[in-house]
Formats: sequence, structure tokens, C-alpha cells
Amino acid sequence: MKKILALGASNSSTSINKQLARYAASKIADAHVQLIDINDFEMPLYGIDKERSDGIPAKAREFKKLIEHAHGIVISFAEHNGSYSAAFKNLVDWTSRLEGKLWMDTPMFLMATSPGGRGGSSVLQHAVNDYPHRGGHVIESFSLPSFNANFENGAISNHELEQELTKKIELFISNL
Repeated sequence: MKKILALGASNSSTSINKQLARYAASKIADAHVQLIDINDFEMPLYGIDKERSDGIPAKAREFKKLIEHAHGIVISFAEHNGSYSAAFKNLVDWTSRLEGKLWMDTPMFLMATSPGGRGGSSVLQHAVNDYPHRGGHVIESFSLPSFNANFENGAISNHELEQELTKKIELFISNL
């Protein structure tokens, strides 16, 4: 059985990106989906002086192990000022200090959503362009605009967007 790692790249307890990641991952049949909360990987703010004095935190090693054992990764990015949330960026910064490429050539399905009409498209485009340089094998991406209007009762309510997500998830699954 394939193991899928899914997360919302936000430390908010009410994150809409956690909701979207959970929903998208639920569409992956015949897989063990592990939903993770990045709050479980909170670490000091990355800095070279901190790394030299204290080393790389155990939580970064734990996160890297999750990546090592995953057959696929689903991430939905929160957009903070056009980029990653500080909490997620810090997790990536620490974990990237370990051996090898961060994402280990694992197939990835990248998403973003926001309350606005652009659906986190700036951060999503940044990740799609950046992650191949970090060992990410980006299979597909998806942006859900206007979250509050298009996601109701734990599911995408807009038929066209739901169909688009389903097609992209199917492509992701075929590449696992």
C-alpha cells in the first residue's frame, strides 16, 4: 500500500490549507494517508549561528524520515505576503540542512487556497518552480480560489473545480 504524506503548510489551527490538503488526500484510494500538522515540528528560527551552537533539531530529522518513507506528498500552501508561511519556511530551512535533496525525488501534488480570487497562486507558482531544485518531483498543482465560496461542508462545492482537482489527483496517483 502506498504511503502518502499530506499537510497544510500553515500553523493556524483553523487553516483552510489544512482542510484542502485533507480533502485532496481523501481522494487517494488504496493508500495510507498520514496527515501531519507542522505545529508538531516547531523549532527555533533557523540561523547558521543557532545551527553551529546547537546542531540540527531532532524535529527536522523526524520530518525528513517522514519524507523518506512516503511514496507521495500532498502539500497545500498558505500564502503569506506572496510566499510560504514563516512556520513552514522554517521547517523547510532546518530540514534542508540534512543530507541529500529535501524532497528526495518523491512525487508531489502541490496546492494552495486563499479567501481571495487568486487562490494562493503566487506561493503555489513559487513552489512549483522551486521544488524541483530541492529534489521535488512535482506531478501536478492546483489552486482553489475564493475558498469560502468554493469549499463547503468539507468538500469543494464548485463542480468545475471539483472535476479539475479529481483529474489532477488521478494523474498524481498514476505517477506513484
